[in-house]
Formats: sequence, structure tokens, C-alpha cells
Amino acid sequence: MPEAFKRIITGALFFVFTLLVAVVGYMGFGWELMDAVYMVVITIFGVGYGEVQPLESPAQKIFTIIVIFAGTTSAVYIVGGFIQMVTEGEINKALNAKLKERSIASLEHHVIVCGFSPMGQILTQQLHANQEPFVVIDPQAEQIIETFDYLARDGNPTDEMLLEDVGIHRARALVTVMPDDATNVFITLTARELNSNLVILARGERPSTEKKLRLAGADHIVLPDTISGLRMAHLLTRPTAIDFLGQPEERSYLNDLLGQIDVQLDELMIPAQSALAGKTVRELEVRGKGAFIVVAIRLATGQLIVRPSPSQVLNSRDGLVVLGHRIDIPKFAKRYGLTNTPVADRSLATAQRTPSGEKGFAPGIAQPLPERNLLPPSSRYQGVKG
Repeated sequence: MPEAFKRIITGALFFVFTLLVAVVGYMGFGWELMDAVYMVVITIFGVGYGEVQPLESPAQKIFTIIVIFAGTTSAVYIVGGFIQMVTEGEINKALNAKLKERSIASLEHHVIVCGFSPMGQILTQQLHANQEPFVVIDPQAEQIIETFDYLARDGNPTDEMLLEDVGIHRARALVTVMPDDATNVFITLTARELNSNLVILARGERPSTEKKLRLAGADHIVLPDTISGLRMAHLLTRPTAIDFLGQPEERSYLNDLLGQIDVQLDELMIPAQSALAGKTVRELEVRGKGAFIVVAIRLATGQLIVRPSPSQVLNSRDGLVVLGHRIDIPKFAKRYGLTNTPVADRSLATAQRTPSGEKGFAPGIAQPLPERNLLPPSSRYQGVKG
């Protein structure tokens, strides 16, 4: 609650308390109720009509002085709160908050985001960029509204009433990205109970949580640590293919589709003195008997050629990004001595002297590769409900 509102409420409570105590006090001196109320009003507001009854005793006069000080102080405190509201724009904030509440009440087919962690911030940025309606539930809702101007509600996402207030029955999806696995499981359970048709995406910190989230009703599960680890591993093992595929979303989507038909993108390097050196892309694909196609080449100079011409000549230490069946590619690599060393990591390979005395790199004949994709299908880290 804004400080100005707190000040006004505090002053108002103290003012009412002063009125009640003053009325009771005058009645204690033997006055009638209406006389006591009238005396309190003209005393605090300084009307100056005169005393209702003579203040004969010193106690009555001292009590009246206390009432004047208490009433005037509380009134000034309240007025100060209103002035603060005007100077700090609290009135505009209050009106804006009311408008936000009405906007939340009118949402339909929207996304409910539980938690505004770094992952939640990235998610909401993308939803906002794509003009997707959403509302955030987070204890820092006021700051979210002020900083980002998003629709947000303050509170605990596990609260059923709060979920209903943000329109869970009208929402199309709920995303819970709280940092605690137990909280995400509980939110998933609650949301699924309230809306059986809701699409639920949940974050999990530990792989063991994936099963619990599925049982709780999550449609998709994201394990950030798993995704990050796989991403870093592929940057080390297959950087050329990563460069070729472009944005992470495009890579993930493409490899999901490829995995469904048992196809993968792989990266191979032509070692020194390879039989394929000096051959063209067309000749390479012919030797592979149509088992794969070359979709990109990383030249020894570092230049990346996407969709190379069939007449493109291959040289030693060129990197190939090939698309083919996940079993055929390793067989071809082994047959022609192609290495699986990423092009970007050649400097990490073991250098040796060739018979001619020139400095080269150990070929490191590739063994049959395990069945894996450049980026594994999202089903490895996202659970799909039933």
C-alpha cells in the first residue's frame, strides 16, 4: 500500500478514536449524548459557537484542551496524506490500478504467469512482443506495474481465489516459473483442478521433479539446468551446426521435427590427407549413396557457406553440416575417416608433425556416433501430457 494511503488511514482512525473518546468523556461529566457530540464537533473544528454547557471544573477544561490538540493533529495528518497523494501522483496510480483490475477482469484466452523470476521476465517480454494477453501473479506486482506496465496481481499463486480472480476459467494457459519445485507442483495441482482444459507449463529445478509435475497435471515441463547443459555441450561439440541453425527457438523446433522421422543434423570435419579432399559436394553425396545431404560447410578460413553448390570443392579441415539418418552418418564418417571434432575447436586438437614435416592435426577416426540429435527433441526435457 502506498505511504500516502497509510498516512490517511492512520489519521482517520486516530480522528475517529478521538471523537469517540471525547464523546464518552463529556458524557462522563454528566452531559447528554447530543450535547457531548455537539461539543466535540464544534471544539475539534473550531467553529466557536461557545460552550454547550459551562466548563466549571479544571478537569473539564484540561480534557477539552486535549480534545482540541488530538483532533487538530489527526486532521492535519489526514490533510498531509492527501497532499502527498497529489504531489506523488498516488491518485493517478490508484486510478491506473483500478483500470488494471478492470482489464484483468475482461481477459479471455490469456496466459497466467506465476512468478516474475528472470525466466518469467523473459517469458513476459516475448508474450508482450507477440501481443499475447497475459497477467502476472507475483508478490512484487506493484513494481511490475510501475516498471513494465504489465497486468499483475499481488499474492500467492497457490491461492485458488486469486487464480479465479485473474480468470483461470477463461485462460488458455498457465505458466509457473517459481524457483521452488514444491510450489510449482502445488500450483500445477491447483490450476488443473480449477480448469481441466488449461494448458499448463511448469518449471522444474531437478530432473526428479519432472514426474511429479506430470502427475500433477503439467502438459509441458522445462528443466532450465538440463537445457542449459545441453546447449553448452552442443556449443562445444557442434558449434558450426549451431551457427547454421540460427535462433534457439528455430533449432529446437527443427530438431523436434527431425527426431520424429529419425533424422539428425551432424557435424563432421575432413581430416588432412582424406580421400574426400579435392572432391565436390556432389561427389561426396554420391559416395554416401544418398544417405545424407550437405546443408552447410565451414571452410578452414572460418567462412560459413549455407546451401553449398554441388560443384563446391571440399578441402582438408573443412567442416560439414550434414542432414541424414542417424545411423547412416556415423557409418559414412567411419568409412572415410571423417572426424567428429568441432571446427571451432580445432585449436584444442592434438597437434602432430606430418611425414612432410608440416604441422597438422591428428585425424582421430570417428567411431559410430550414438543416436543423438544436434539438440535433442524437447520431449527429453518437456513432458507432454498423455
